[in-house]
Amino acid sequence: MASLNVGNLGEYLREQRRNAQLSLRQLADAAGVSNPYLSQIERGLRKPSAEVLQQVAKALRISAETLYVRAGILDEREREELETRAVILADPSISERQKSVLLQIYDSFRRENGFEPGPESGVAAGPETGDESGPDAGDDTASKLSKASKPSAPSTPSTPSKPLKAPKPSTPSTPEKPSH
Repeated sequence: MASLNVGNLGEYLREQRRNAQLSLRQLADAAGVSNPYLSQIERGLRKPSAEVLQQVAKALRISAETLYVRAGILDEREREELETRAVILADPSISERQKSVLLQIYDSFRRENGFEPGPESGVAAGPETGDESGPDAGDDTASKLSKASKPSAPSTPSTPSKPLKAPKPSTPSTPEKPSH
């Protein structure tokens, strides 16, 4: 495996490209970017977007999250969280519903241990970390950073220690009349 102690993103990309035995032109074609643009990235003259980094990572068959960290788009802790999520989402042996539940449990444990849920959690970041808005919630940056598709999940908030079921509607025995 290549050394991760490379000076900057451009040097790291060049090292990965050479390890993959690709010319600059071959990588540019595979990533869908121009040869001069990729050359400028490798020389540190241009800062690529998250989308371009994802295309380059795919062409090199390396982790896009690692490139995001090197480019300063993502910090190391977020990268680890995203990789954990990607592994869960990529597992073909579990259903989409099970993936959703696993991710909710994962977020619950992270909150319990004092970590803010990351951009892919679908949990609103901020002072009210218990507010869940489903895995499809999030900002544009999160959707750009996600390589795997997100599972479908119920839109109702859930308590991680209980199974996810829709609440039963309660019917009062006598309707209350509004007081005037």
